[in-house]
Amino acid sequence: MHFRHSSDIWSRFPSLVPMVLSVEGVTPDANVDAAFERLLARAKAHLAAGAEGESVPIQAWRRGFSAMGLKPTQYRCAAEALLRRLRKDGQLPRLHPLVDLCNALSVAWALPVAVLDLDGIEGDLTVRAATGSEEHLEFSGAVEHPEPGEVIFADAGNRTHARRWCHRQSARSVIQPQTTRALIVVEALHEGAPADVQAAIDDLVACLTQAGMRCSAAKLLRPGDPDFAC
Repeated sequence: MHFRHSSDIWSRFPSLVPMVLSVEGVTPDANVDAAFERLLARAKAHLAAGAEGESVPIQAWRRGFSAMGLKPTQYRCAAEALLRRLRKDGQLPRLHPLVDLCNALSVAWALPVAVLDLDGIEGDLTVRAATGSEEHLEFSGAVEHPEPGEVIFADAGNRTHARRWCHRQSARSVIQPQTTRALIVVEALHEGAPADVQAAIDDLVACLTQAGMRCSAAKLLRPGDPDFAC
């Protein structure tokens, strides 16, 4: 499959910095405890210095959500939502080693991190504006349709895998105990994002490798080279 952002997304959000990689050998038995706690400690240190809404990456995503016509304090990017949960609860839920690690990375760097089961995706996956005809499977089992113009992750089967860009994932490609391979997408909109995204990806690859998972070479996508194949 191929992952890409549409030309319209690149035009509307010229500061976008996405980096993508695929992972094989995913297992629910991987031990990521040390990395998880280290990343959470980094996030907690940042929260001790200031609220999540003061973070430069989060502020940039709030502006991005406003540009999409969304209230940024009503619809928050995944990283901000996780940081709010960490600040309130002092911990993040443990769901699956790969998900846990990506959630911890997200709060440590204040960057949205999408982690998708590749076997739940039909054909290519594109970040694009919705037509409103696409189907989004909620975790409750309900099927929704995104609003026309809403930024979504959409596959070749006209099914969404994320709504409101990096706000809410679909149940179709959520990581399960039986997942063996996954796609990971880290995105940012802020000034200085290339260095931050690269550092976050390097950290993630080191953690995944130590846990026994196999990573492809990560690719930084650009308007002139927007495609990742896996």
